Amino acid sequence: MRTPHIRSLAIALAVTTAVTITAGSGATAFAAPTAQGATAPAASAGFQPVIDAARTAAVAHSAATGVGKDDTLQATDVLVDADGKQHVRFIRSHRGLPVLGGDLVIHLDARSGYTGVTRALRHQVDVPTTSAKVTAGQAQAKAAAIAKGTAGAAQLVVDARAGRSALAYQIQVKDSSTAESGSRTVVVDAATGTVLSNTPASDSFLSPSVQEKLRKSGQKLSPALGTASPAPFASSAATGFPAQATGTGSSLFVGSVSLTTTQTAKSAFTLKDPSRGQTETRDAGNKELEQFTGGKAFTSTTNRWGTGRASDRSTAAVDAQYGITSTLDFYKKTFGRNGIKNDGAGAHALVHFGSKVGNAFWSSDCGCMLYGDGDGQTFAQPLVVLDVTGHELTHGVVDATANLQPTRVDANDNQFGEPGALNESLADIFGSNVEFATNNPNNPPNYLMGEKLGLQQKFLRRLDKPSLDKLEGTVDYWSTASYDTEVHAGSGVSSHAYYLLAEGSGKKTINSVAYDSPTYDGSTVAGIGRDKATQIFYRALTRYMVSTTDFHDARTATLSAAADLYGASSTEYKTVDKAWAAVNVTAANAPSGN
Repeated sequence: MRTPHIRSLAIALAVTTAVTITAGSGATAFAAPTAQGATAPAASAGFQPVIDAARTAAVAHSAATGVGKDDTLQATDVLVDADGKQHVRFIRSHRGLPVLGGDLVIHLDARSGYTGVTRALRHQVDVPTTSAKVTAGQAQAKAAAIAKGTAGAAQLVVDARAGRSALAYQIQVKDSSTAESGSRTVVVDAATGTVLSNTPASDSFLSPSVQEKLRKSGQKLSPALGTASPAPFASSAATGFPAQATGTGSSLFVGSVSLTTTQTAKSAFTLKDPSRGQTETRDAGNKELEQFTGGKAFTSTTNRWGTGRASDRSTAAVDAQYGITSTLDFYKKTFGRNGIKNDGAGAHALVHFGSKVGNAFWSSDCGCMLYGDGDGQTFAQPLVVLDVTGHELTHGVVDATANLQPTRVDANDNQFGEPGALNESLADIFGSNVEFATNNPNNPPNYLMGEKLGLQQKFLRRLDKPSLDKLEGTVDYWSTASYDTEVHAGSGVSSHAYYLLAEGSGKKTINSVAYDSPTYDGSTVAGIGRDKATQIFYRALTRYMVSTTDFHDARTATLSAAADLYGASSTEYKTVDKAWAAVNVTAANAPSGN
């Protein structure tokens, strides 16, 4: 599940200093591309002219971009295509205050000429004053009371979501007793003291509504475990330390796997992968840690990890480390994306998170995956399944790019709205692609999500006919109800469009799984193949989506991506249009404000 809109600001600001943009210069560093349409390699310092051109264009075309005289733009990402087209993603400040929901992407041609904009908000940002009537202390007290935790500093911001321009405080609340992962973000109106949002600060795989349904139904899940016979030990030939080594792991879900580790002495190894940006898994010690550094490193004298049984604390770590490195490999080999934030850094995981936690999370604050051991009732095993990890780490990729956000969050932390549903859909799309790219025989790839969790319906969600998911009530087609549908239920619209684009409509069997994908209009769609469909959706995410992108915007974004990659008259472009029409998303039924 995706983080709520409000905490995205802090993430975006962090990106400018620690991720892809060099502080002060706004330059971007990229990995060499390996996929069609990937970022062109260039020295980071060479991107400042592109950023300057995009910023100038945003002001010059203010009627289209919505950038006013009191706005300033800070670049968070620059993408230069193989044909020279340029895309610069900005966050916005208004009268010196960060704007929530003010992100935009400026598109330039190869000569840095303005060609268009993708913007999150559709109104002019304007606050009459930057002087708050409510004090920071009062806002902190309100946040601490409603989130039932310890409030951090109160930062003045402009809340431009939902068509408003409100002066507000953003407050991080730690150790919240109302959040499963212990942290929340609260926004308080600086004029009235009204709480504008109160949301958990991490992405959980299972929504509160699903957890409640499972508890009420009394399901006792029996996950499909892998075979865990130890693989042959591969010793390191290193003579100097620390050095890269190859060990073996016996996992819960994927059997015996090879793991790249760090050898620190002759008979001393750490579960840290130096070949993938120091990706590491640690033990949270059944505490709700909020920092990865608080975890205990997994070490071994033999470079053998786990026993295939949950009773060995390193077994869950094998699944987590394997899932994370498999996801990083998928993104790098498929798109040339080097790390979740495309900054070359590895990802982190904390297993054995909390006490009786039956969930898994992506935490942008921690920059890591958090895995509970199961609640001892519904979930008897840690949720360290491969597609769960691929799904959750994709939320990290979305955080670093379009930062798609739900439109509202209810009192039980269920999230609603099309941008949040699109976020969940992309996590399912790329999570299933991690399985296909990894192709582990103990975890055969498919278009099902959570099929190894042991649910009675045999999966949590599926892409070919999403409505077969009765647990979440996932939908196959768009309707006006999608505006305020729970995000997992609504995710079926774009997941179904992706499946139709990749595999087509009708019956098909892939890796022994039978699919039968219907269409809203009774049309027949011939798929273009998973590889092309995946490239189109990734390009749309990274270049043409912003925090408020809905399904009709996503249709436009994927058409733009298909035109870039294959041409506006290509079969691929036409099939994108057909796939969206087949889930009832068309130009004709787009909302008037779209």
